[in-house]
Amino acid sequence: MSYHARTQDSITPSEKAHSEAVRKLAGECAVILENNGILPVENPSSVALFGNGARHTIKGGTGSGDVNSRYVVNIEQGLEEAGFSITTDNWLSKFDDSFDAHIKEYMAEVDRRVKATGMHPAMVMFELVPGVASIPKITEEDAEGADTAIYVLSRDSGEGGDRTAAKGDFYLADDEVAAFDFMTSHFKNTILVLNTGGIVSLEGFKDKFSAIIQLSQLGNLTGNIAADVITGKADPSGRLTDTWCFDFGKYPNGENFSHNNGDTNDEYYKEGSYIGYRYFDSFAVKPDYPFGYGLGFTTFKIEPVSVEVDGLEVVVEYKVTNTGARAGKEVLQLYVASPHVKLDKPFKELVAFAKSDSIEPGASGSIKLSFSLAQIASYCTKCECKVLEPGDYILLAGKNASDVAPIARFTVNERIATEHLRNMFGDSGIEDEYTNPGIVPAPDASGVKVFVIDASGVVTREPDYIDSREELVDLRQTETIRFEDVVAGKASVEELTAQLSVEEMARLCVGDYGADMIQSANIVGSASKQVPGAAAETITTYLKSRGIPSMILADGPAGLRLQPHFKTTKDGELIPGGEVFGLSYNPFPEDTPSDAVDYYQYCTAIPIATALAQSFNMDLIKTMGTIVGEEMKEYFVHFWLAPGMNIHRNPLCGRNFEYYSEDPLISGKCAAAMTDGVQALGGQGTTIKHFCCNNQEVNRMFSNSHVSERTIRNLYLRGFEIAVRESQPYSVMSSYNLLNGTHTANHVGLCRNVLRDEWGFEGVVMTDWYTSQENQFGDYVKAVYPISSSVECIRSGNDWQMPGCEPNVTDIINAVAEGTLPKADLQFCTANILKMAVKCFSDG
Repeated sequence: MSYHARTQDSITPSEKAHSEAVRKLAGECAVILENNGILPVENPSSVALFGNGARHTIKGGTGSGDVNSRYVVNIEQGLEEAGFSITTDNWLSKFDDSFDAHIKEYMAEVDRRVKATGMHPAMVMFELVPGVASIPKITEEDAEGADTAIYVLSRDSGEGGDRTAAKGDFYLADDEVAAFDFMTSHFKNTILVLNTGGIVSLEGFKDKFSAIIQLSQLGNLTGNIAADVITGKADPSGRLTDTWCFDFGKYPNGENFSHNNGDTNDEYYKEGSYIGYRYFDSFAVKPDYPFGYGLGFTTFKIEPVSVEVDGLEVVVEYKVTNTGARAGKEVLQLYVASPHVKLDKPFKELVAFAKSDSIEPGASGSIKLSFSLAQIASYCTKCECKVLEPGDYILLAGKNASDVAPIARFTVNERIATEHLRNMFGDSGIEDEYTNPGIVPAPDASGVKVFVIDASGVVTREPDYIDSREELVDLRQTETIRFEDVVAGKASVEELTAQLSVEEMARLCVGDYGADMIQSANIVGSASKQVPGAAAETITTYLKSRGIPSMILADGPAGLRLQPHFKTTKDGELIPGGEVFGLSYNPFPEDTPSDAVDYYQYCTAIPIATALAQSFNMDLIKTMGTIVGEEMKEYFVHFWLAPGMNIHRNPLCGRNFEYYSEDPLISGKCAAAMTDGVQALGGQGTTIKHFCCNNQEVNRMFSNSHVSERTIRNLYLRGFEIAVRESQPYSVMSSYNLLNGTHTANHVGLCRNVLRDEWGFEGVVMTDWYTSQENQFGDYVKAVYPISSSVECIRSGNDWQMPGCEPNVTDIINAVAEGTLPKADLQFCTANILKMAVKCFSDG
């Protein structure tokens, strides 16, 4: 076996450069929620530091989204390196004791569940997040020696479990409330730093702190970046990508989310498109912090310069003037308020956003934005079209969803069909889906320029649906085509595919689950032999006979998740041990040979997806993608299982930190930018996931998402469509859940008709891990719905089943032999895989 990892445990120039790049950029992801003028603290002095995240800072969430970086700089360390003197070592040490006891109790519960269920410890930790340790009481003695206090509030969440609307999670714990009360009454200046991956309620404290920073979770240098933000070395010009409300009861349909109603088998999306600002705006509910909100360290005046219209295409230019005392960046957001004729619509929808360059005090810059009115066309199930209905469309511009003003009006005199599509998703079973109550009047657009939309030049998009495929025939029977012949242009992928047997194709469409796989690693989704810690690899079975190489797939989305340290014998045989998954670590055996070879794979932990989106800076996100791409190239990884881009339907989803926003435009643009960065180097690519309507983690493999056709098309598919059309990711990963009764992995309408026929996707589709495997999680699973079918995966164009098992292969072979699965469908999936192999081994 040949390995690409380093054999020296020293920090390399590339590792150092990547860390420096993340630190330089990540401060821009932080959002200033409140500031009475205390920030920035340009002259570090003595501070009292409190909070569960001060020393135990969270760099990112748990599960497959974790990254095994070399080290993590906590916020205490970051502040001390920046010149602050911490006066509360005694309190912080008390919390260390509390934290250690809490983790000890947690691991005892993990061990209890392992013994009771037979599950692997890592699988237990998927579903059982440690929670928050108790907070020691802050005393008068702790308040001595400093006028300024900083509290770091952390929250952790992850794959396999959802958050709760309870104290210590969405709400503050009682001891956190007591700490806040003491701080805000005993210190002159108080700064609250939110080291969270999602929304937390600050009910009663929004106006009590001198400053509040939504720092988020910014990777392994979170502590340094926090100090950079507090001191003003970085420009915290981030804006919220979610609507923050401190009363969970005000979120739409929240009482029925995931475990809240006791039914995790069937999830009814009866709120329809009314999530986030779409709901708060339309139903006249005032949030605590609106979508797009953020203060920064300076102020700006924005003035419209021009609005130009050509058909459905709109270009807007703004002048931005820095009216404050510090250099900084401004974010401009454009929304459109649509008429309500026959099709129900939210009050307004985001259509464009842009961030300025850094502008010096007193200086001005410009922002130019463009969009198409086709973006807000609504799906009509009756006519199976996306349409713009007649009426007035008001263009709104501003700094956040609650701070916008009309700048133009577009009048559509006749119905415009922008796309002819098909109903794909069946009956959702929802009878009481939310509709716009009509209580918010249309914006007053008097005095703005009016544009009458000329629909004569609008071309209606007409997808070419391919409902059946022709079987490939071997026309070169006298010669054996090899993979290198395809790479050299001497043969086509289709010609190679035509020569493969059904068994060869079936095995290519299933991951490498070989018997020599280390079982503990396989269980936790680290099933690669060539790159230990990577999630999977494709088979090497046909490397000699056909030259078909193996491709490596590694998790994300906040960097590569690889095993940081592994050992082999001097002959290259992998030695068990060194596997890391959260708090689970498998030590090397005591009889490890003395001449074992050590390998190292330290990767950079970049900010979580939500934090990156808060930057509203697509160039920044592309740069982060380039960092990941360079590390993929170094460690021989071909597919990064990221970015995750599911919509933040509800604040309690355990994996929201892995996803970008409640808005599909933000999600799609961020995913496209990340993909552009990763794929710029050639030979490796992204895997956008989880496709689609995967918005809860509890019972995620067997939960049935009931979603109306209109909601799926108007909201939940939009981000994926943007990413596919703008960046052509190498891969798409289907989700675990069922969609209106059909597993997404088995959904012909989703994986073939929408993804390929409507959007023109050219890459490979893969399942999420163990989607089509029986008993992978033991007898404790009492599922109402069956597992995904490996045969139906092939029929639907879900090319790869990961990490795979022998029954997947035999099921496919038997179905072709029995005539229940067309051989042409298996050839199609095989050809898609081989095309990506050619791309991986010939590009870059």
